[in-house]
Amino acid sequence: MTVLREFCGDILRATAFLSRLPVPARFFEGHDGRMGGLAGAFALSGLLLSLPAALLAALLIAGDAPPLLSALLVLSLQTLVTGALHEDGFADCADGLGGGRDRDRALAIMKDSRIGAYGVIALVLGFGLRASAFSALMDVATPLFVALAFLLAQAVSRAAMAWHWQALPSARPGGVADSAGLPEHGSVLVCIGTALLAALVFVVLDLPLLPVVVAVLLAGVVTAGFSRFVRRKIGGHTGDTIGATQQLAEMAVLVALALMA
Repeated sequence: MTVLREFCGDILRATAFLSRLPVPARFFEGHDGRMGGLAGAFALSGLLLSLPAALLAALLIAGDAPPLLSALLVLSLQTLVTGALHEDGFADCADGLGGGRDRDRALAIMKDSRIGAYGVIALVLGFGLRASAFSALMDVATPLFVALAFLLAQAVSRAAMAWHWQALPSARPGGVADSAGLPEHGSVLVCIGTALLAALVFVVLDLPLLPVVVAVLLAGVVTAGFSRFVRRKIGGHTGDTIGATQQLAEMAVLVALALMA
């Protein structure tokens, strides 16, 4: 019972870490702020954070709302819930990795709060890809299918960011991600296992097996490829590359499902 209570606490703490949602202070009493085993709850936290947007998607389809408008409304709600934390990291990452000639310059650009051309383009393409993919799903699928597809993308993308974080050393000593410490290997495996279990449950509920398998594999390939590029470019992860990993994996899942729907 104590283990279950602690894991539920980890889900709420992870939710506070991955969003702007307020979490009561009592859940942080005695917690040192280190990542450790907290990453094990990332996938479940992603599911929790995306429930309002998934429900909205289902309601919009049931109400026969225009697919593209519906997709943008769903993404807008999700962005409000998360506080655009991952989008911010994605934009900063695009500016730094795209505009930095070397490691030090790339890290300096990523630390700058101002957004540049690469960041703007990344955000436009990121929202565009997700909105168009989700719109395509909403145009042909049932309310349950679309809601589960959105939930799947959130769970898998949080597992991807946990893996990226643990797989690379810190590129910026003293940064936010470095101060939080590396997720434990076991907690990352729990996170990945949770995301895969969620995918299996969603297949049982409504999603077709082959598209789900392809979507998960594509997210894994994109995550591994991006992580390898980041290692070569700046030598390790930052908070921005962790956020960018989530965005890229989410795009991969939604695009794969849309193409195979």
